[in-house]
Amino acid sequence: MPQVSMTVNGKATSGDVEGRTLLSSYLRDHLGLTGTHVGCDTSQCGACVVHVDGEAVKACTIFALEAEGAEVATIEGQANADGSLNVIQQAFQDHHGLQCGFCTPGMVMSAAALLKDNPKPSEAEVRAYLEGNICRCTGYHNIVKAILAASGQDVGAIAAE
Repeated sequence: MPQVSMTVNGKATSGDVEGRTLLSSYLRDHLGLTGTHVGCDTSQCGACVVHVDGEAVKACTIFALEAEGAEVATIEGQANADGSLNVIQQAFQDHHGLQCGFCTPGMVMSAAALLKDNPKPSEAEVRAYLEGNICRCTGYHNIVKAILAASGQDVGAIAAE
């Protein structure tokens, strides 16, 4: 069986995997990082978004072996060093950007990627960026507010849909 090595949330890891093992399965089943949710197995929902070498990817769309040598970041690695919520996580809490929480890890990871590339996105840019993430509970309004708040923007002007 092939072995894969990568750095996950700053920690080196390696393990034997079958060639068909998806990155989402490796993270969940081999490393116990169950914050990477699998909602659809067809890359439609975005619940499994992680960062691979700084880029947001749906972990159900790549094999673990494709992440050989990569730096992988999951939702478990997003908190501040002292364990407190990072600015995006705190904004999701403050602006009620989650309900059941199933999509939240993927939303937070997508938001982090967006804000890295576009620190002050417009409401329309946030909505367009989230097209690959499905939330069945919130209607997206509060998720958009949370992401804009995390970017330091005033969310008072966002109209309810």
